[in-house]
Amino acid sequence: MTRKYFGTDGIRGRVGQSPITPDFVMHLGFAAGKVLVADESVRGKHKPGERPAVLIGKDTRISGYMLEAALEAGFSAAGVDVCLVGPMPTPAVAYLTRALRLQAGIVISASHNPFYDNGIKFFSRHGTKLEDALEARIEAGIDEPLVCVQSAELGRARRIDDAAGRYIEFCKSTFPNDLDLRGLKIVVDCAHGAAYHIAPHVFHELGAEVVAIGAEPNGLNINKDVGATAPAALSKAVLAHQADLGIALDGDADRVMMVDAAGQVYDGDQLLLALVRSRLRQGPVSGVAGTLMTNLAFEHALAGLNVPFARADVGDRYVLEMLREKRWLFGGENSGHILCLDKHTTGDGIVSALQVLSALREEGGDLASLLGQLTLYPQLLINVPLVKGFPWQDHPLIGAVLQEVESALLGQGRVLLRASGTEPLLRVMVEGQDAEKVRAAAEKLAAAVHEAVKS
Repeated sequence: MTRKYFGTDGIRGRVGQSPITPDFVMHLGFAAGKVLVADESVRGKHKPGERPAVLIGKDTRISGYMLEAALEAGFSAAGVDVCLVGPMPTPAVAYLTRALRLQAGIVISASHNPFYDNGIKFFSRHGTKLEDALEARIEAGIDEPLVCVQSAELGRARRIDDAAGRYIEFCKSTFPNDLDLRGLKIVVDCAHGAAYHIAPHVFHELGAEVVAIGAEPNGLNINKDVGATAPAALSKAVLAHQADLGIALDGDADRVMMVDAAGQVYDGDQLLLALVRSRLRQGPVSGVAGTLMTNLAFEHALAGLNVPFARADVGDRYVLEMLREKRWLFGGENSGHILCLDKHTTGDGIVSALQVLSALREEGGDLASLLGQLTLYPQLLINVPLVKGFPWQDHPLIGAVLQEVESALLGQGRVLLRASGTEPLLRVMVEGQDAEKVRAAAEKLAAAVHEAVKS
């Protein structure tokens, strides 16, 4: 599907530049509201005269206030009620939308991006990402005139004051009732993001001694040198506090990275394998979905466990689509998105961390022991700035160097070129068993892309 506004994870961009402007976001809310009002299959059955209602949450970016007001105005103009929860993790919005029987959930967040970016993503009433066809219908309505409903039909807005407490209890419910975290000292890095007032409480209420970092958002510091995209801060804090382990979330708390007592970082592939190995001790695992970026060693490890594996396009929504298609429960990305569909409808950093902690409590040992003999292959990712619309797939220089690089790896590695769905970047990834060959290949290919874009 050709998308005008929606990327792989909603609509995202620089605040103040199209499309992340107040007028656009108001039109987006109105267009989405009209889809909800018109389609019973989207909003569910309602009594005559009953208005549909949506939930709006956000992360801690300063622009969230402005965009929240614009969205609220758009939905109200379409005759849709709005429930506001303030700063709230993306997976919390998915859960609350489903638990409160609302028609959609909207998150104002740019996830792991810097504070000057922001975005809008949608969840269905079932707590899942919207299907492409629905996004296309919303897009089709964005550029149409905004014609406000009659005053008596306008949507109302209210704030849900106990949203954080509801979500904390949900997260705790995914951890076994007969286990606790007593005796563990855990550093929790909230990335100055949406989980700053939630994640520390979850782990503390389960019995852990919690040291919170990245928990002082000021609107401008989200993801800055902390969180899942900058795990060095967590490693340093774990060592400084002599903690047993650390947990790092990203700005909207749908990603997770973990650190052991020695400061070693464990990414999404490693944590997902730990979960799968633990689940295998309880019974069969029908299969696992990864992405084009999933480490080849992870795939080989699953083969050794006789667990089927399949790769989806990059993006947790595509992993989820594959899991549904194959009726599997587990999947994820090395960036830290982990899907445990036996616990939640979407990727959830806190819930995923709790599943790893559950495995540690049940089996003893440490993170390294949960992984068995897994050693990730060296993988280097270089982001190259890309001019929008640049035809990199057909560029002769890029094609020639790509062929040369693949030949040099002698079948002992992988090369992937992929345009980002959320930023104007071409992601150059090379993976293989020889770290020096991987580095040389990635740098050579990235240099070719730079040259091609400049010419």
